[in-house]
Amino acid sequence: MTTTGFRHNHYVPRWYQERFLPADRQQRELFCLDKTERSVRDSRGHRRTLPPVSREPLKKCFAQEDLYTLWFGGIPLTDLERRFFGELDSKGREAVVYWGDYAFQSIDDDAVLKLLTFMSTQKLRTPKGLDWLAARLGTRDPTTVLAGVAQFRMIFNALWTECVWQIADASASPTKFIVSDHPVTVYNRVYPPRHPPCQRSGDPDIHLNGTHTIFPLSLDKVLILTNLSWAINPYGSPAKERPHPIYEHDTFFDFTDIQLGRKLDEQEVRAINLIIKSRAYRYFAAAEEDWLYPERYLPKGKWSRLGGPYLLMPDPRSLHHGGEVGIGYEDGSTSAFDAYGRTPLHPDYGRESLPPAGRDPLMRFKGEFARMFGPVRRGWRHFDESGVDTDEHHEYHLSLDARGSRKRRGRKRD
Repeated sequence: MTTTGFRHNHYVPRWYQERFLPADRQQRELFCLDKTERSVRDSRGHRRTLPPVSREPLKKCFAQEDLYTLWFGGIPLTDLERRFFGELDSKGREAVVYWGDYAFQSIDDDAVLKLLTFMSTQKLRTPKGLDWLAARLGTRDPTTVLAGVAQFRMIFNALWTECVWQIADASASPTKFIVSDHPVTVYNRVYPPRHPPCQRSGDPDIHLNGTHTIFPLSLDKVLILTNLSWAINPYGSPAKERPHPIYEHDTFFDFTDIQLGRKLDEQEVRAINLIIKSRAYRYFAAAEEDWLYPERYLPKGKWSRLGGPYLLMPDPRSLHHGGEVGIGYEDGSTSAFDAYGRTPLHPDYGRESLPPAGRDPLMRFKGEFARMFGPVRRGWRHFDESGVDTDEHHEYHLSLDARGSRKRRGRKRD
């Protein structure tokens, strides 16, 4: 079946772009910056360089003709856009709205899976993600690569599930978040943009100890995911693999460990925008043109010190060693995981439960954090706010299978 209306493919959905415009803005347009130099010939035949920034309607932003179209005997097939990405974007929109407004009041199991799957697929579906996937599949054949997007759409789910989740707020900052052509971006302090593995479609792998995943949810909200191993010991190697760095494995998610309440100042927002800009493939956009140039307002320095030493770090005072959990389900079955998704049959199960011999890096980090930011926590979990770790809260564990797709809500077993 052919449908010509589905051949203009947005690799960053229009509904997502809308979240980066003020609600009262009548003109639904973004200032878009093209990182490549463009030029045209004028009427006299002279080459004229085009300005890097243009104001574009959302219909034209982050879109490409026939990016997801497959061809059979010269006939365009648009099933991938109509069915696969159509359903993905519908569920993804619900999840992004939910997490953009998340405030501990409600627990929605579906919102976890919908967000993880949307983010994982979104990371693959952009031109940068498709080039990355093609390199790993060893082929540029579009049919094979697009089939890979569908096959590996949940590849990052498990590792992100086991991260420390932090939702930070930029509402107090005059500068807001920008959006790029690769909106699920990453930062690792030892991999600056010009590092050879980070050229073109390259990025630091998310299973590396010190890699943070950054996903803006709107003008004012950003989700920051930090590997637990890095959050409890930022003194090790950021380039070392985190424990159990397997992309697809059984794991669980605990709603009560999410950190909220962090208020970002303007320089912190600009630093995050610079990361987003630096990792963009070609295009990025903002509601205000000035926001496209965060480097103008940030002190020049090393990539490793961008925005200060702990720009993206969650507050370690909410963290602890251990993390093993046993879960009982309504059907009478049980399961158990450690903080890195390993089960009791794994030889390294619970290996990180106890502090290492000698000085505990987590306690050291907590002390350093308190001296740097003061006694008031920069972000807090539900328990930190309520002060009570009730048995009712133990129900908020969601177990996922190796593809990150099975939803089973259980009750924690002591």
